[in-house]
Amino acid sequence: MSGLVSYETEVKARAAKVWELYGPTKMALLAKEALPDTITGLNILEGQGAVGTIIKITLAGDMGLSLYRLQLEVMGKDEEESCVIKSTIEYEVTDEASVDVSLISVKLFADIAKVIKKRLTTSTGAN
Repeated sequence: MSGLVSYETEVKARAAKVWELYGPTKMALLAKEALPDTITGLNILEGQGAVGTIIKITLAGDMGLSLYRLQLEVMGKDEEESCVIKSTIEYEVTDEASVDVSLISVKLFADIAKVIKKRLTTSTGAN
């Protein structure tokens, strides 16, 4: 069984500024720091934050998944001072696993987006 879930949020900051936190591997490190009970391990396998970077994130608990792929996008909007963060999870459940797929959620990545949004909106010069 496979599926796809996603989350979007608008941020009142330039896409380039948001990508400074999402694109580089800082995002993964920030997420691990902000969510230590959820993210138990983090290993940068390839790249330095550009398109194609691969980061292995180990989550607490065994979910019985054969694939858990995350795609992060930061899309500029028409107005310069705003962008959209989109997180999409593609997953596949192993044949022998009995997984409640309703538990597969973008909540973790929504929480990461909220941390980044808060950091950008509370810091001076979010532009």
